[in-house]
Amino acid sequence: MPAIYPFTAVVGQERMKRALILNAVDPRIGGVLIRGERGTAKSTAARALAALLPKVKVVNSCRFGCDPDQPASWCTECRERAVATQKLPFDLKPIPFINLPVSATEDRVVGTLDIEQAIQKGERHFEPGVLAAANRGLLYIDEVNLLDDHVVDVLLDSAAMGMNIVEREGISFTHPARFILVGTMNPEEGDLRPQLLDRFALSVEITGIRDPRERVMIIENNLAFEKDQDSFRKQWQPHEEKLSRLIATARTLVEQVTYTRRDLLSIAALTASLNVDGHRADLVILKAARAHAAFEGRTSITDRDIALAAELALPHRIKRGPFYQAEISMEDLQERIEQLQGANASAGEPEMTPDEQRQESLEKKKR
Repeated sequence: MPAIYPFTAVVGQERMKRALILNAVDPRIGGVLIRGERGTAKSTAARALAALLPKVKVVNSCRFGCDPDQPASWCTECRERAVATQKLPFDLKPIPFINLPVSATEDRVVGTLDIEQAIQKGERHFEPGVLAAANRGLLYIDEVNLLDDHVVDVLLDSAAMGMNIVEREGISFTHPARFILVGTMNPEEGDLRPQLLDRFALSVEITGIRDPRERVMIIENNLAFEKDQDSFRKQWQPHEEKLSRLIATARTLVEQVTYTRRDLLSIAALTASLNVDGHRADLVILKAARAHAAFEGRTSITDRDIALAAELALPHRIKRGPFYQAEISMEDLQERIEQLQGANASAGEPEMTPDEQRQESLEKKKR
């Protein structure tokens, strides 16, 4: 296997790296769409992220990489094995990086059931697809805007549910399909339909770096990597290990991150004020804010976490308003959140229950 360029050696593109890291902390966020010109390290960053993520526990001989500690999400085969043997052995394996080709069909993505074998022999035979290979890993789709819309819809449905269910002629097979979804595209080659665009949780617009010093760093890093890949990776290994530890810790901490009614009101007021359609953005912002707090080692979210999450969750969802066709900065969003909180306070927020009041008081002390 060729050496993979280190994630921490990617110069600039902080928004893109933050969006990828947050999805690595909590894949339930729902993936990230990276839109930008050619040669801006989109695929390099995605592949590098998969390489630095910590190994995961996988049930031995499972074709779908089931988690032995999560029996509720096991595939049909693991459930049947568990009934027979009671205990399933496991191994530690690196997470997979799966590159989905633009020519992929629906059967190639979801897998196929052999109906003829089921009818003739009464045996269920399932041939896994891309979703099975990508489970608990990273699924990368280059030029996602050129992929068939129906295939994109299937991918996004599976990413949202965390399961892949294949049914043919009354025969059903289920397996987990929880993965970090990363799609990249060049807007010059066409855009995604608005319905599909909204299904990507986070979106990042990136361009080539204009600072001459940073461009020189990119040249020097790439030349050093091409000259001696192993030596270059060793040089960046301490940074890679540090980031890997932070992500592993955040994954265990994210479920403990709390939020208050005031935080939810801030998110709802922000999305409502920007005329964002639907409610998906509110949920994405909350999940991403919790992941960011966990990544920084905290157990409660702040206005800054909300602003950083909104900076990634809103650009592809805003159609009109003060930020129309303008880049949303974290500072602008944080200022807007503070203004909305002030307006809510003066208008009088809904009365909180005693439990909510105690929780908010505890969170304020922690901050």
